Amino acid sequence: MINGMGLITGLIIGAIAGWIAGRFMKNEGSLLRNIILGVVGGFVGNLVLGLVGIHGSGIIGNLIVGVIGSCIVIYAGKKLLK
Repeated sequence: MINGMGLITGLIIGAIAGWIAGRFMKNEGSLLRNIILGVVGGFVGNLVLGLVGIHGSGIIGNLIVGVIGSCIVIYAGKKLLK
């Protein structure tokens, strides 16, 4: 069962992670785009880092994983669109 506060916290962390990754990768976007990018980046980050045995825990750990995953998604998107 999905906890409502967990979902809201995940969206907030995803939005912040997407925003940080957008700034880091020099990719500007709207708030909605940053939220989507951060949530997708969180999944990608968990998958990629989980393959090498690294797992984030807590808000800061999830934020770092989300930023790394979002950077991967931005990089892949830029390479696919060129």
